[in-house]
Amino acid sequence: MKNIMIAGAGVLGSQIAYQTALSGFNVSVYNHHIDTAERRIKALKSDYERDLHLTDKEFQQGLNNIKVITDDVATAVKDADLMIEALPESLELKEQFYEEVSELAPEKTIFASNSSTFIPSQLAPYTDRPEKFLNMHFANQIWKFNVVEIMGTSQTSPEVIEEATKFAREIKMVPVILNKEQHGYILNSLLIPLLASGLSLWAKGVADPAMIDKDWMISTGAPMGPFGILDMVGLRTAAQIERNAYAQTKDESHKEIADKMEQMIQEGHEGKESGQGFYNYPNPAFMDPDFLKH
Repeated sequence: MKNIMIAGAGVLGSQIAYQTALSGFNVSVYNHHIDTAERRIKALKSDYERDLHLTDKEFQQGLNNIKVITDDVATAVKDADLMIEALPESLELKEQFYEEVSELAPEKTIFASNSSTFIPSQLAPYTDRPEKFLNMHFANQIWKFNVVEIMGTSQTSPEVIEEATKFAREIKMVPVILNKEQHGYILNSLLIPLLASGLSLWAKGVADPAMIDKDWMISTGAPMGPFGILDMVGLRTAAQIERNAYAQTKDESHKEIADKMEQMIQEGHEGKESGQGFYNYPNPAFMDPDFLKH
């Protein structure tokens, strides 16, 4: 593989794009808003300097490998060996995208989804290449938490799994291969119950987010609680997941939680990226050494 297309430059899409470019691949980025994609990718500079000690020159070398950022799918995918989709968690949106990109992508292009919500057998039917379709699920802050969960369907070619595994290692990820499809993969199967329980306690008025996080962090030694994690994920993504859960279950608690988060979003509290979520950034209260003392 040499040319990689990233579809969607949200929180994770922008990280995947830059990590791939930093590893020496030619990267094209498709995003509806070009300026937003550019801003998100460049904003990673401070994280890479802090955590990986990249110099200005080294960070710029990664940027130089991002050959194009465009709002045109055809331009982004025209030479792609691999396309990684990181669009919002809307099945309708993904269906429209895969139908479009299938008509435009070269025959060689492998399709991968970073979806946290949908398993590959839900998405592959929208493409013209189910044997070249799989999910590659990255953890947030991939330069630090460098795992990628790889999950195919019964139709996915073993050679495609091998190619995805090789690519993951080349961008300095640790590949975790799932033997069968599983909603939530491994990471989210373990993590989502924690986040859901925290959101439920908040929605019911049992305790505020800081108090819930404080209890979890003191009791387990974790570096952050569910609401700190939600800020990293982004409230737009979390709210959409709750909307999807409501559509599937008709459980009103999911709608109530989504409504509360969407009210925060309307007020500009979108998570770490916007500077405000459940906490204020760049110095959230849970990072203060005194947070766990009182």
